[in-house]
Amino acid sequence: MYNRAAHKIPIFLEERDYERILALLYLGNAGRAIDVRDVLKGRTDEGRSFVFSQEVDRSMVDVLGYSLLPNHFHLILRQKSEEGITRYMRKVCTGYSMYFNLKYGHSGTLFQGRFKSSHLDTDPYFKWIFPYVHLNPVALTDPKWQEKGISDLARATEALRRYRYSSFYDYYVGERPERAILAYEEADGLLDKASDLEGLLADYVRGKVLYETFDTDTTDTTDSKDEGRSFVSAS
Repeated sequence: MYNRAAHKIPIFLEERDYERILALLYLGNAGRAIDVRDVLKGRTDEGRSFVFSQEVDRSMVDVLGYSLLPNHFHLILRQKSEEGITRYMRKVCTGYSMYFNLKYGHSGTLFQGRFKSSHLDTDPYFKWIFPYVHLNPVALTDPKWQEKGISDLARATEALRRYRYSSFYDYYVGERPERAILAYEEADGLLDKASDLEGLLADYVRGKVLYETFDTDTTDTTDSKDEGRSFVSAS
């Protein structure tokens, strides 16, 4: 799934903004209504652990991966109920827009229209998207990596391992409260090759070559009843 900020303005300006969208990614997947503000007010000394210990049934989607960058974010979702992705994205994007507009005095549309998505109906496409999403934060320190390759592998590896706003940490570094966002066990089959950054890069290149042999359709919504995997990126 993909959704870009209107006029490409930054939508995450400080740590608390990232914390808010992470809370929404988790709490927004509940079938019941949860007031995110009340949860965040009640976290006290437990901090992030309190937020991600709330009971959430994940009735709409499985979140298989994500990365958040200053003016956009990417999600890999698998739909679990009819219009699950649409309902989930509406809750997340509306909730964050209301928070951002109130906090920063912003008026008008925050995101660039409706979110964009591509249905992953081919395995090669999925195998390309999974490493792509997790490599995306490399652009923060190495903007030309997709065209020219990663210039400093050690630096990129360290940057990815330290970056808190991506599920790269959960899959490749260790446990933390934010892992609760993910349907972690559902992605197990994706991780058999990419045990390190070089492996992830190899999967990205291999998947891209395979993907380019297929025709794929990009739409602005995924209301399909199919419970297949969908790539969602918001920026």
